[in-house]
Amino acid sequence: MTDRSTTQPTAPGRPGGGPGPDARPDSGPDAAELADAAARLETASPTEVIAWAWQRFRGDVALACSFQDAVVIDLAVQVAPGIEVVFLDTGAHFDETLAYVEAVRDRYGLQLTVTTPGPDADAWPCGTERCCELRKVAPLRGALAGRSAWLTGLKRVDAPTRALAPVVSFDAAWGLVKVNPLATWTDDDIACYELDHGLPRHPLFDRGYRSIGCAPTTRPTAPGEDPRAGRWAGSDKTECGLHAS
Repeated sequence: MTDRSTTQPTAPGRPGGGPGPDARPDSGPDAAELADAAARLETASPTEVIAWAWQRFRGDVALACSFQDAVVIDLAVQVAPGIEVVFLDTGAHFDETLAYVEAVRDRYGLQLTVTTPGPDADAWPCGTERCCELRKVAPLRGALAGRSAWLTGLKRVDAPTRALAPVVSFDAAWGLVKVNPLATWTDDDIACYELDHGLPRHPLFDRGYRSIGCAPTTRPTAPGEDPRAGRWAGSDKTECGLHAS
């Protein structure tokens, strides 16, 4: 991994960044507009959803990606080749994940922002109470500061806590419009897309890892076992805080 220092948020006007100096001020969409967009885009393709976000916010949107797979990136760069992609380097990822990030970055020539935790995280190693807060949530807040919207790879099938995730909504926890282009996709949809488009697969997937997070808190799952059972096994934790709203 080459970018291992804490990053600063994207400045408006840079390639793939926010609106330029001549952009009109925009107070953002209201609840009615978002409800209409969510209804219209419920059956839209992921690229149509991404195009709506990219055009509606004039590029002032970033994609937060866990790099469990490259599907959402492959779709996003078709619509917005210069989109900023944010990867949260917690300092506890598998070496295979870091290598995969670099391979995907090189394949697409990504405008990649890599965040790392601040010094407050030193006292909270992976698996402790405030780990995700300080190693994921806080760095992502910094990376998204000043943005109007963010894209994610979240799917409703990922976990019961995500079963009702809308395609488009206002995320009160982040103060941003949240767009989930893959919300309606299944794991089979992801696998078929990877195969049909020749996408690189995360090297741990074929070793039984179906939901890949940090190394100390992720284990392989058995055939037929819920993929999320491999995350924070032995605890009642199901979310890291990024998608708590």
